[in-house]
Amino acid sequence: MPRVQTKPFQNKVAFISGGSRGIGLAVAEKLAQEGAHIVFTYLRSRADAQDAERLLAQLGSRVLSIRANMGNEEQIQKVFETIRNEFGALDILIHNAATGDLKPAIELSGEEWNRTLQINLNSLLLSARLSSNLMRDHNGKIVSISSHGSQRCLPNYAAVGVAKAGIECLSRYLAVELAPQGINVNVVMAGTTETQSLKKIPRHEEMLHHARTKTPVGRIGHPEDIANIVVFLCREESRWIVGQTIVADGGYSLLV
Repeated sequence: MPRVQTKPFQNKVAFISGGSRGIGLAVAEKLAQEGAHIVFTYLRSRADAQDAERLLAQLGSRVLSIRANMGNEEQIQKVFETIRNEFGALDILIHNAATGDLKPAIELSGEEWNRTLQINLNSLLLSARLSSNLMRDHNGKIVSISSHGSQRCLPNYAAVGVAKAGIECLSRYLAVELAPQGINVNVVMAGTTETQSLKKIPRHEEMLHHARTKTPVGRIGHPEDIANIVVFLCREESRWIVGQTIVADGGYSLLV
């Protein structure tokens, strides 16, 4: 009899923070296509979350969406308690939720600065701590999303850029500390990617034009471009990549 082909993530459980749209949804969709059950958080739009639920369920995934502020430690803890209660374990953590006040550094209030770091950076540490206790058979994957602002000075991006740099640095430490447990930690640095979040950036049309003209492949990224690399880092074939930041920008950073 022919052998039954199993999908790479068959019956594995993946948690994506900020998974109702953009890069997060693209990652969730690809993981679901390859057999994973999906848990994702969202903050504002219940309609977007419901649309994502329907899409992922059609792919055969068991789907659980949770409204949660990833800048709130108590809410993060409740998310992981829910994962434990509903699934008993976790295989993949995608740290994707991000926000920030877009201002020059010297104009940021203490509250704005702290809020940006809490949501973007501090939540990774807590999520990694909680997920490491749930990683099935101590064989898990943690992948975070970063951006060029971690290394370059982008207009009004100081708080987010510092947080993204922190994500990359923290991920290296987590990679070393969690590797003995069989947990693999990496980062994908996404270049300019076509998402709704871009519209919040001042003069975003000018930025998009610049990115298109300066990117060797002649376009900006799509969420699927980033999702493909994130999902590769979740596969067993990537186990020899440890604590790295993979740049995914169509070659933009080679020329700018």
